Amino acid sequence: MASKSDDLTEGGLARPLFHLAWPIVVTQLLQVAYNVGDAFWLGRYSANAVGAISLAFPLIYFLIAFGGGFNVAGSTLVAQYMGADSDGSAGKVAGQTLGFVVLVGVILSAVGHFGSGPMLSLFPSDAATATSVVPLAEQYMEIFFLGLPFMFGFLAFSALLRGYGDTRTPMRVMAVTVVLNVVLDPLLIFGVGPVPALGIETALVPEMGIEGAALATLLARVVGGLVGVYVLFFTNTGPDVRLDHLAPDFDYVRDIVRIGIPSALEQSAGALAMVMLTVMIVTFEPSVIAAYGLGNRLISLVFLPAVGLGKATNTVVGQNLGAGNAERAERAVRLAASVGAGVMLVLAVVAATVPQPIVEVFMATGTAEAAETVEYAVEYLRIRTVEFAFIGVFQVLVGAFRGAGNTKVAMVISMVTLWVVRVPAVYLLAFETTLGPTGIWVGVALGHVVGAIAAAAWFTRGTWKDAVIDSGSAEPVAETPVAED
Repeated sequence: MASKSDDLTEGGLARPLFHLAWPIVVTQLLQVAYNVGDAFWLGRYSANAVGAISLAFPLIYFLIAFGGGFNVAGSTLVAQYMGADSDGSAGKVAGQTLGFVVLVGVILSAVGHFGSGPMLSLFPSDAATATSVVPLAEQYMEIFFLGLPFMFGFLAFSALLRGYGDTRTPMRVMAVTVVLNVVLDPLLIFGVGPVPALGIETALVPEMGIEGAALATLLARVVGGLVGVYVLFFTNTGPDVRLDHLAPDFDYVRDIVRIGIPSALEQSAGALAMVMLTVMIVTFEPSVIAAYGLGNRLISLVFLPAVGLGKATNTVVGQNLGAGNAERAERAVRLAASVGAGVMLVLAVVAATVPQPIVEVFMATGTAEAAETVEYAVEYLRIRTVEFAFIGVFQVLVGAFRGAGNTKVAMVISMVTLWVVRVPAVYLLAFETTLGPTGIWVGVALGHVVGAIAAAAWFTRGTWKDAVIDSGSAEPVAETPVAED
């Protein structure tokens, strides 16, 4: 793999942005496939199981998000060191980030596994939800959290290679894990029954229901984490990482913590906002809960182009600021924001025009409860199309701030989006008006509209365009040859 810095810091911008973004979009699509796959098969298992993962997901995301902030720091530092032609420092910071993030994953794994019940008890719920949905959510979470260190290892591997400029290798590894999850999901959820023709009278694989979905994800995450670590340390792909780079170096750790904590707080605050919204939503009937979870998973698919452009912008900005080329970094952001808004506007038109067929792909309609869930989910999807173009701009601009290492600004803008706008709006519209569930959908959609406007206003100030590394103290490029594609 040739050096990515030359590709990103010189020449045209559209081509490198596209080459970075499309594998990220595919990787994010595959990431979402974990959740959508679970929702697809569990939707055919029972509506309560769909409601359970809707209830569990905000809590799962809350713990995952904290570790994810430190991956942002690793990606930013690797990108800026590569822009400054310092593969040696990029490799060192990659090893430090991986070790730190996996340690965080071990701690949070224990917290999540043993704390699933107490965390779920914080949610107010009616009698039907408490007896039919909450126990299933606890079963799912207890198994899921066992794989958190491996999941954190893969996410660190993916972020570090993205900062280096390689987004295709994480995509390939993710594809392997998703195929494994897709194969295991139906087998473990529904079981494999007796095969009398072969003389097999007992089940080959017992029916595990929601626990089977969690176990399938766990096994796939373990494979992804192990493969990612192998690629980093034992191949020529990515920055030059050695095993001795895992030994703590507090100069690097300090930078990771300094840049990572605002991102960790930002992502945790986002997850906490999801928890708060879930606390409000579980006071409604199970069909509303299921529709909210199903709608969020569908919308996460729609947002993939914006997410891909945002993360690609992160890398391009980081490498160009590391190379001292702030003007090129700004041009890249403007280009990516324009493309993101345009693509998301097209997707908004499609989703607003034919929401019901999209929803029905992921939800069987054989029962009255399932039909009601589909009706709510259709309304939710249609209302949220209002924010699609804004999310395209928001993701790119926040990605630019992170690539510059300006994670405090990204944190503040996200706080405004979620805690000043979205959470209060949902509460007021859902509980203080007669809108009911419709108020939830409208309130959620308002957040990114305001967030994109705030991010654009800060971007025009131009104060975000300073690198966070000292290029004079960076280690030189490694002399070992880098493999070519």
